[in-house]
Amino acid sequence: MKASEFGKVGVLFGGRSSEREVSIMSGTGVLNALHARGVDAHAFDPAAQTLGELETAQFDRVFIALHGRGGEDGAIQGVLETLRIPYTGSGVQASAIAIDKVFTKRIWETHKLPTPRYRVIVSSERAHLNEVADELRLPLIVKPPNEGSTIGISRVSGYSGMAEAFTLARKYDDVVLAEEFIEGQELTCAILGQGSQAEALPLVEIRAPDANYDYHNKYFGEATKYLCPAPIDAALSETIRQLSVRAYNALGARGWGRIDIMLSKRGEPFLLELNTSPGMTGHSLVPIAARAVGIDYEDLVLRILALATLEQRGSAQ
Repeated sequence: MKASEFGKVGVLFGGRSSEREVSIMSGTGVLNALHARGVDAHAFDPAAQTLGELETAQFDRVFIALHGRGGEDGAIQGVLETLRIPYTGSGVQASAIAIDKVFTKRIWETHKLPTPRYRVIVSSERAHLNEVADELRLPLIVKPPNEGSTIGISRVSGYSGMAEAFTLARKYDDVVLAEEFIEGQELTCAILGQGSQAEALPLVEIRAPDANYDYHNKYFGEATKYLCPAPIDAALSETIRQLSVRAYNALGARGWGRIDIMLSKRGEPFLLELNTSPGMTGHSLVPIAARAVGIDYEDLVLRILALATLEQRGSAQ
């Protein structure tokens, strides 16, 4: 598509979630890329501007660069469906499912897709916490299932750490997820498109300091290494890419997304989560994967924007 064919474009970023800071970084990058390519693009921050202003802006399409709640959970997607403004990324249902790691796992399990064993922690009582630790075996991961960017996550190595991890996760979510810890390589798979047209980009391996890919190492530190294509056997890489596309389609995702994976030391892949509005910062993984196949940042933004659509097409736009 030519720049003029996109019409007036809104770039939604900022918002009120715990990932606001990262969203501003992503949205600024997207906005600058669109301007560089001559697109009539405008910033829109739902935390500072009203839904009435979104309607009166008369955007022809929207690039969603919001992360976390309010932007990645189906909420803003529902607003855009109501206003009949085509938008990037997954629709209402897929967004709402994918942000919830518990429901994501349940769907993947019904499709016989591999994901780490897990338990929902329902009580802070020591006996219950110890029971969860015994079932999943230490070390394990405790996290709020509706947050991203490793916010509120803990790696627990002993029984004594369970209560503290539970308390931290509960600061961000009413539900707490305990997950089996998979030791091995941390991978991610970016996907563009929908259904049979969904395309998996080359895998990226993430090597963070002390295997701690936390908020700082994700977005601000320079010590994390990103290897793309990931240095693993070609046949295994292709298997993981196909598995990621199956997982993406199982949740009904569209447009673009990123599947996070752990590859165990035995060479077994385990699906962790689907991000339906991945980061687009200078450290982000989807642009890294795109560059490996000759798609620069600006081209990637245009390609994603070209896929903007509505989930419900029954009435005129």
